[in-house]
Amino acid sequence: MDPVIVVGAGPVGLALALALARQDVPCVVLDEGPGKDEPRPARTVVLREETAALLERLTGVALDEHGVRWAGWRSVRRKQVTNEIAFDADDPAAPLHIAQHTVTGALRAAVADEPLIRLAVDSRLDGIEQERSGVTAHTRGPNGTWWRGSYLVGCDGPRSTVRKLLDVRFPGRTAVERHAVAALRAELPWEGRALLHRMPPWRQSGPSAGEVTARPLPDGVWRLDWLLPPGKDLVTPEILVARIRETLAGWTDGSTPAYDLLDTGVHTVHHRLARRWRVGRVFLAGDAAHLLGALGTQGLDEGLRDADNLAWKLASVWHHGPREALLDSYQTERRAVIAARLRAADQALPVLRGGGGLRQIMPGAARGHDALLTDGHLGRGALGAPGVYASSPLTPGHLEGEIPVDTLPGAPATDVRVTAEDGSFVQLRDRLGGALLVVLIAPGTGVWDRKHWVSAGVMPRLAAAVTALPCPAELLVAESYPGAPAHSVLLVRPDGHLVTALSGVRPADLYAAAEAAVGGTAKEEARVASGAR
Repeated sequence: MDPVIVVGAGPVGLALALALARQDVPCVVLDEGPGKDEPRPARTVVLREETAALLERLTGVALDEHGVRWAGWRSVRRKQVTNEIAFDADDPAAPLHIAQHTVTGALRAAVADEPLIRLAVDSRLDGIEQERSGVTAHTRGPNGTWWRGSYLVGCDGPRSTVRKLLDVRFPGRTAVERHAVAALRAELPWEGRALLHRMPPWRQSGPSAGEVTARPLPDGVWRLDWLLPPGKDLVTPEILVARIRETLAGWTDGSTPAYDLLDTGVHTVHHRLARRWRVGRVFLAGDAAHLLGALGTQGLDEGLRDADNLAWKLASVWHHGPREALLDSYQTERRAVIAARLRAADQALPVLRGGGGLRQIMPGAARGHDALLTDGHLGRGALGAPGVYASSPLTPGHLEGEIPVDTLPGAPATDVRVTAEDGSFVQLRDRLGGALLVVLIAPGTGVWDRKHWVSAGVMPRLAAAVTALPCPAELLVAESYPGAPAHSVLLVRPDGHLVTALSGVRPADLYAAAEAAVGGTAKEEARVASGAR
C-alpha cells in the first residue's frame, strides 16, 4: 500500500507520523518550512500525564529532563491564598511545562532516525485529489511534485490548507481572550510551583489586567501571562516592561528583583471547531480541526490526543483492510470531546470574567471560581480532564459478563504495573500504541516467576481466547487494578482507553468487545470489501 501523507511538520504531524511508523506504516511528512524551528522561550506547552507519556514513547526522550513538573499550584485572590496543591516529586499527574521548540526538536530527531518516514521540506501543499484507491497531493516549491498516498492527514495548523481544499467550515469565536506573555529568568519566592494570581493589589500599567499566571521552566525561567481586557488595546514594549516590573515587585514585597527578559508576545485565544474531520481518505487533526486554549486547556495537548486516536485506526486499516466504522469513529470520538470542552469554557468564561450577575456576589463564589480555574490549569474537571469516549461507536453492545471498575468504558485506563509476555515488569502505558491489550487481574502473580503461573488456573483458557481474537492483541497480567476484582479481565485500546471489564474469562464476550473496538463485525467487513458504503 501507499504511505500515509501527513501535511504539516509541527508537533502533531510529527507525532502522528512517528506513531504510524511504530506500527510499521510508512509516511511522507510535507513540511512547508526548511525543517528547522526557531526557539521561542515564551511559546510553551503544558502536557498532561498521558500526552507526556505518549511523547516519551515516540521519541525515547525523558521530557522531565527538559521541562519542569510542577511541585505545586497556588491560587491567590488579592493577597489571600484561596487554594494550594502540592505534588510529590515523582508524581506523574503533576503537569509538565516545557518549551514547544524542545518538544518539536525531540520529535524531529526521532523522525530523522525513522526509516519509514520521509520528511519533505520546502513542500507547500496546493492540491488534493481523491479516488477510490487512494489520494494524491501536489506541492509547490523547489521540490514541487505529486505525492501518492493511501490516506492524508492535515496537521497544518489553524490556517490549514487541507481544510480549505476540502471546503470544510471552521466556525467559532475569535479573540475569546488575549494574554500578554513574557519569558524571563528571575528568582521568585515559590520555586517550582505555578501561581494563579487574581485581582493583584498593585496598580497595573497600561490596560488593566485582573489576572496573572506564573509557570516555572528549567534554569530559573518563568512564563508569565497577564489576562488582558476585551478589546484591541496595543501592548507596547514599554507597557509590558512596566507590567513585569510591577508584578515582580508585588510578588517580592519590595523593589523589582533582577531579571533577564528572554522573549515576549501576545497570545490570542480563539475557539473554533471544524464541521467535519474526515472527508473520504482525508482527515484533519490538531489546530487544523480545532482551536481552544482558555483557562489552561492546551491546544497541543488535545492535538496529540488526536494523533494518538487516529494513528492506531489508520494502522489497523492499512494492515488489515478498510473498516469504515473504525475510521469514522475518529471524528465521532474526538470532535465530541473537543465540542464538550468548548461548551464548558463558553459557559464558564462569562462567570469567571465578571459576567455572572448575582452569582458574583454570593458567598463562596470567588473561591468556587478559583477552583474552576485551577481545575482547568491542572487538567481536571470539565475544563481540563481527559475526554471520555462515552458514546463511541466502538463501544460493544450488551455483554453478559461486563462489570464496573473505577474506570468508565471509554475513559483512559489507569497506568498500573503489568507483567508482559516475556515475564518483565512494565507499566501498562508502555505497551500502548500497537495491539489491543488484554489484562488479567491476578493478585499474587507479581511475587512468582512467570513460568509458575503462565500455565496455571485461567491463564491457558485466556491465552487461547486472546489468540482467537479477530485482531492482534497482547496478553498482560496485573496484580491489581482500581475497582477490579480478582480474575477480572480488562480490554484496553491501543490509545489507552478502556473498552470493557469482564468478570473472569469469557471468550465470547471478549471476542465481541474486541470486534467492536476495531470497528465492526464480519458482516461489516464483507460489506466494505464489496465496495458498499
